[in-house]
Amino acid sequence: MDTDKSIPTNYAEWHECITVHCGIPLTPDYITKRLIELRQSESEETIRFRRLYGDQHWQNVMHWLLQAKGDPSPAPTEALDD
Repeated sequence: MDTDKSIPTNYAEWHECITVHCGIPLTPDYITKRLIELRQSESEETIRFRRLYGDQHWQNVMHWLLQAKGDPSPAPTEALDD
């Protein structure tokens, strides 16, 4: 993954991007807060995120957050590699 220009396409790339390149620890508190925000489809942050990265990436990120949390929920049917 080219960390400066690419959007992560799977869990490993996303995890590296968040934890290494962005320096954000994936704590339970962070994951919970991020999931709450992203699930609010009318929130300004979620609207901006979806506009910038698209609905598929928005769905993938929510799935990857659940995966990081240890939730066994299945991936969205259209999700990219994980």
